Amino acid sequence: MSDKNKLLPALKAAFPYTIPILAGFLFLGIAYGIYMNALGFAPIYAILMSLTIFAGSMEFVAAHLLLVAFNPLNALLLTLMLNARHLFYGISMLEKYKGTGKKKFYLIFGLCDESFAINNTVQIPPHVDKGWFMFFVTLLNHIYWVVGATIGSLFGSIVTFNTTGLEFVMTALFVVIFLEQWSKEKTHQSSLIGLGVSILTLIVFGGENFIIPAMALMLAILTFMRKPLKKVEGTARQ
Repeated sequence: MSDKNKLLPALKAAFPYTIPILAGFLFLGIAYGIYMNALGFAPIYAILMSLTIFAGSMEFVAAHLLLVAFNPLNALLLTLMLNARHLFYGISMLEKYKGTGKKKFYLIFGLCDESFAINNTVQIPPHVDKGWFMFFVTLLNHIYWVVGATIGSLFGSIVTFNTTGLEFVMTALFVVIFLEQWSKEKTHQSSLIGLGVSILTLIVFGGENFIIPAMALMLAILTFMRKPLKKVEGTARQ
């Protein structure tokens, strides 16, 4: 079967799995577009950033970084710490991406929590090409995010309303991510470690400077304790 004949079956198989993500990405993307507009950026910024970065929470952070003094090292470390989980995602997906040809480059670029969850767990129907299935899962999720950001940025530029406090959307985003992670855990040890480290570094470094030390310390502790935590989590599920 040629690649052209593989496209439609793969798209039809992939789309239903992305429907739950459609609603979430649209609304969050709209909030991001409005947020960017509230910070004074023209719609093209939100559209291009959502298209080329596609990193959800990091895009909210990037918007803030564009408004502060240029510090590439700080931006690099913050990005690395915030998206460190993608290192583990990427390693675990190397085997699945084998044999996907040039599509692998886009699959690596478009890897996000939601695409990883689908492509790593779904049993792909035998008649559907694996590479094209994963490609369309990634592409559809990417499209949802870009469409949401585009709607939000255009809406924010056309409709005038009071955006005071809208920057809290980034805080709300991280709260939702934390609560989602908490609900998936049985022992909550990693979440409690994160809370403890955050409080400690907040006290030591202050509210303006604690984020990078907190993320670096969390990454170090969780990496060092990965096996013990995994063992405890496995015991709790039994």
